[in-house]
Amino acid sequence: MFQLFLRTRAHNIIKQRLGERGFRARSAERDAETDRARIGAVMSAIDTALHAAESEQLGLARRVEEVLARAAVTLGNGTDEYLEREALDSYHQDLFDAEIVNGQRRLKELAAEIAHFKFVKATALTRFPDYQAIGTGS
Repeated sequence: MFQLFLRTRAHNIIKQRLGERGFRARSAERDAETDRARIGAVMSAIDTALHAAESEQLGLARRVEEVLARAAVTLGNGTDEYLEREALDSYHQDLFDAEIVNGQRRLKELAAEIAHFKFVKATALTRFPDYQAIGTGS
């Protein structure tokens, strides 16, 4: 019984503080703006990750091509080059080979990652067709 009185008293105190206004919901425009801000944050994060991955892929592809060119120069063009190659040259060829393998592995990973980011972006855009990026119009 005592709990009932406390609950009623608490209700009255809250009602006095709020006044006679009671509960009011936000406007539809404000709700729509909040929703746009949320999806905008998600799309911005996807775009940031996508651009970073594409930038990394571009730079890495350039570096792998440079290593391939350097390896080709040190390899020589004689048919029996591998028979007469000095130990230091063989060592450098092995280093170039390791760099090339690692670079190509990472390029494959980045290609898959970029495809996944594009898929996530396309999926988000299909789920939120009314979303339009600020400043891009799309």
